[in-house]
Amino acid sequence: MESTPLPHCRLSPEDEVVPGVIFGRQEWVASPAFWAAMVELEGGEVEDYVSPLGTPLADDLAFCVLGGYGIKMEVNRAAWLRLHEAGVFTRDPVPGADEIEELLGTPLEVGGRLQRYRFPRQRAHRLNIALNAIRTKPPSADDPLKFREQLMELPGIGPKTASWIARNWLGSDDVAILDVHVLRAGTMIGLFPENCRLPKDYEFLERRFLAFASALNVKASVLDAIMWREMRILFG
Repeated sequence: MESTPLPHCRLSPEDEVVPGVIFGRQEWVASPAFWAAMVELEGGEVEDYVSPLGTPLADDLAFCVLGGYGIKMEVNRAAWLRLHEAGVFTRDPVPGADEIEELLGTPLEVGGRLQRYRFPRQRAHRLNIALNAIRTKPPSADDPLKFREQLMELPGIGPKTASWIARNWLGSDDVAILDVHVLRAGTMIGLFPENCRLPKDYEFLERRFLAFASALNVKASVLDAIMWREMRILFG
């Protein structure tokens, strides 16, 4: 990657992006300059990270509930597709947890091979409760932070998952989707203290991340998506 000026960011390599974080050079992998250059190359949005805006809330909620720790993205998509094709997200009344568990318990075709979904009973129970909850009391879409707070009242929905849904459904840059990959990237450049942990320190880390994105003059939604993707490739 050649070191050429970035039109959206006028920082020199020695400048601080935020206190304690040096901009660096774009050829330095994982430096702020590197991330700024990646955003510049990517354009307005990142594929395969968020759902298309305007998708039903139940669809986004289900995709996020089915994912998370221990579930690969490819398995997540396959499980979601099976439930979608079975009408789980739209049927009235919402299918029972037992029916959802049975659908998730049957091996999924992923990349031409059959794979088992790891937590069929747990996620079926959570999904049944969540789908019923948003029908009974839909979260307010007027305020992304309030929206996220209401989602976090549901079982199994932590700040990362709630932020993911808020981002997908509202298209908001007022929240950040922080996971272990983004945490690692931020820690490497000194943006996040090494003793910070998710989800305990989510709000503090999010404030730091949003300030960092603002200082780089990039959208938080694109920056966290690129960090997630690239760190996943680099470190697995």
